[in-house]
Amino acid sequence: MGPLANEQEHGRRLPIVLLAGPTAVGKTSLALDLARRMNTQIVNADSMQVYRHMDIGTAKPTAEEQRLVPHHLLDVVDPDEPFDAARYVEMARPIVDHFHQRGRIPLVVGGTGLYMKALTRGLCPGAPSDPEIRRILSDELAQRGSPALHRELCQVDPELGRRLHPNDRQRILRALEVYRATGKPLSHWQAQHRFQDRLYPSIKVALFREREELYDRINRRTLIMMEQGFLEEVRKLLSMGYDPSLKPMQSLGYRHLCDHLLGKRRLDEAVSLIQRDTRRYAKRQLTWFKGDPEFQWFHAEDHQAVLQWVQERIRAMQQ
Repeated sequence: MGPLANEQEHGRRLPIVLLAGPTAVGKTSLALDLARRMNTQIVNADSMQVYRHMDIGTAKPTAEEQRLVPHHLLDVVDPDEPFDAARYVEMARPIVDHFHQRGRIPLVVGGTGLYMKALTRGLCPGAPSDPEIRRILSDELAQRGSPALHRELCQVDPELGRRLHPNDRQRILRALEVYRATGKPLSHWQAQHRFQDRLYPSIKVALFREREELYDRINRRTLIMMEQGFLEEVRKLLSMGYDPSLKPMQSLGYRHLCDHLLGKRRLDEAVSLIQRDTRRYAKRQLTWFKGDPEFQWFHAEDHQAVLQWVQERIRAMQQ
């Protein structure tokens, strides 16, 4: 890669490389190989790995993996701090710009498609958060349940309602909050924006495995997490005073084990539900990334093909 000054003289902008895929597909292993080949560092794009004290259940890169390749945006907020796509972009863009100023191309890795889209295309402005409406909706959620609010969303915003799972509490609350605050559905605001901004040129890689293989990896990884101390991790979070209703505590695995520790379900039932819900989450992730035609798909074991394709794309963008 030539010096940044040459890029700027020819009106070119350095790209970023995005490595995406569903949970448990094998992103970490390939990311380490790719980062070392590119002589770069990794920027996290996983919405759960930003939280401190949440390591096992988020499959956060190990200390050894972080020593092999420096990672950014891991452990940046506590579980009771608000964090969303807007804050992610606010923290990620200076890191990306820092690399570009030194003539280097960062590697953005994760499974949170919205964070990747926001970083490369900007955010839909929508409506500002309304704490009072959010409080009312949170009370309704506790009283009526997530499926009831999802049915309401389907009436006022059918397009978005079809895309969201009935248990996707946070996105359902946000969509209803926007509708009640503005009188217009969130899909209306998204359609106006359409993510047309091009903040960074992007080289996009997505990984896949055959469905049965991926589901088997999810099931086995859940059991490995339990052996590594996932239950103790959740117990410690509760002992530290983090409320089970907090957004990260309601995420995959954490909410199931909170329910067990609070006496609401047996441990074997909780583990089975973690496996089931993680498989469903992986399916939604695949749907999201397949909706972006700019992603080039590779089997997760085909490291050499990915390395070669990324290097070719970088060379082509520099010509």
